[in-house]
Amino acid sequence: MSLPILPPAMLGILGGGQLGSMFTVAAKTMGYRVTVLDPDPNAPAARFADRHLCAPFDDAAALEEMAQCAAVTTEFENVNAQAMRDLARHTRVSPSGECVAVAQNRILEKARIRAAGLQTAPYQAIERSEDIQAACNDLLPGIVKTATLGYDGKGQIPVKTLQDVQAAFERLGGVPCVLEKRVDLRSEISVIVCRLDAQHIATFDPAENHHENGILAYSIVPARLPEDLRNRAREIAVRLAEELDYVGVLAVEMFVVGDQQELLVNEIAPRPHNSGHHTINACLSDQFQQQVRLMCALPPAATALLSPCCMGNILGDVWGDDGSEPDWQPLQNHPYSHLHQYGKTAARKGRKMGHFTVLADNADSAYQTARRLHALLKKD
Repeated sequence: MSLPILPPAMLGILGGGQLGSMFTVAAKTMGYRVTVLDPDPNAPAARFADRHLCAPFDDAAALEEMAQCAAVTTEFENVNAQAMRDLARHTRVSPSGECVAVAQNRILEKARIRAAGLQTAPYQAIERSEDIQAACNDLLPGIVKTATLGYDGKGQIPVKTLQDVQAAFERLGGVPCVLEKRVDLRSEISVIVCRLDAQHIATFDPAENHHENGILAYSIVPARLPEDLRNRAREIAVRLAEELDYVGVLAVEMFVVGDQQELLVNEIAPRPHNSGHHTINACLSDQFQQQVRLMCALPPAATALLSPCCMGNILGDVWGDDGSEPDWQPLQNHPYSHLHQYGKTAARKGRKMGHFTVLADNADSAYQTARRLHALLKKD
């Protein structure tokens, strides 16, 4: 194991959005200093960081300054993986550029998942029009997804025929894609795994995720599934982290399929995840503290769930057309609701502006309360 990095060392993060902001708060609370690299002058993390390098992620001078940090991490997978490899020649970087490169590309990602002996939905890579042929019929109806740069439902088109596949491929710009077969989806879950090495690894309780318009709306914890299935999901997440020799916080999203409740790995995120935000209020440690610990070569902290809960996303949709704030009073008045705003300067539809977490005696109650409180946010 590497020597631990202790406060008041300077830590660096590529990206200053809400994940970078929550990382920065965690790091500062733990006694570290933080440098944020983000081209947005209003990046949320800049409010808390010791230093904000306002420059593109591939800016040579900015990366040279980041290399002076004791350790560097990232808040999103679409960062320049090669830049992370370059930084690793000068400082500790986690996750590795290699792991980030895998997570950036669905074709590489699915291949590595299967290399770990795990199952995905049936799929085929489509890198050229010639790849769309009769064999694809076995994957229909399905979804065409761009291999890179897709998030929150973007870069995905449902298809029923080969003609649909061809049209979707062209509509997506003829970039490499995957055609993924639709499955008998019963539930979507995710596991946050925290790994330093083979001897130091921990997982948070699986979250049950509900999406609306392709964007995560609610995460219910613990997932309302049998205990043996939840344990199997943890095992899958650990196995994949081991396959990648991953260091850091890794989110593993899975489908629960069919009457047999088979678990298929959907995708991974090499960072803290939206479905792990509940850990701030409901667990012994949170995913951002874990991110700090692991990049500093410290073992993961205990991850026990202290209370059943439900996290609800707050999108720009609940702001008034004139930009007026939502009615925060119901959330603020509820004794077991915890509001987190991200400090973004402009609200727009579909943009994640914050989240809240409701604690309760059981997962069902937390979910129902979260839905009721969320409905009260939007002004008439």
